[in-house]
Amino acid sequence: MSLTVNPADRNCALLVIDMQYDFMPGGQLAVAEGDTLVPLINRLGARFRNVVITQDWHPSGHISFASSHSGRVPFDSITLPYGPQTLWPEHCVQASHGAQLHAGLDLPNAQLILRKGCNANIDSYSAFLEADRTTSTGLAGYFQQRGIDTVFVVGLALDFCVAWSAQDARAAGLYTYVVADACRAIDLNGSLDNAWASMRAAGVTRIESQALLQ
Repeated sequence: MSLTVNPADRNCALLVIDMQYDFMPGGQLAVAEGDTLVPLINRLGARFRNVVITQDWHPSGHISFASSHSGRVPFDSITLPYGPQTLWPEHCVQASHGAQLHAGLDLPNAQLILRKGCNANIDSYSAFLEADRTTSTGLAGYFQQRGIDTVFVVGLALDFCVAWSAQDARAAGLYTYVVADACRAIDLNGSLDNAWASMRAAGVTRIESQALLQ
């Protein structure tokens, strides 16, 4: 599709989700081919005036870790005070190698690195709201204060943190695009198809990177 917006405009931003070693092949919560996105995201980032990066940043013993719940294993589902929670392998523990952004990520124009998942008792997929759906990260206000009304979302994982971020961006009133070929998914029990359906229903637009690079 052709776009009617210019990514270099002051009102547009690239939102780069969780390009960290624990989500790369060999990481604790690896997304297949996640590392292959780095060159494309770098190319996309060069087209934008505004770039924001998110970084999953969990304290040890985070409530979303299976190891924090006796008798549970990764990918079990439990109910926490804020609702259903998939349990994950320990990942992106603060200051660990797995929590670091991929060294090949070359986004010198990034103006903000937003760390999320820092609350030990609440998971946080979205860049905008934690999983209790009330605790804000402040990102919506950041965009509003900077006059940004259009976001393009890329990164990992498409069916979790990307999808939740995109839906919350749209709910915050932002025109929201997900760059499909600049994302990769975990695809857990149909989560990828469900994510695309939810994003469509929320008014998120799916595009390919060529629409931004041409």
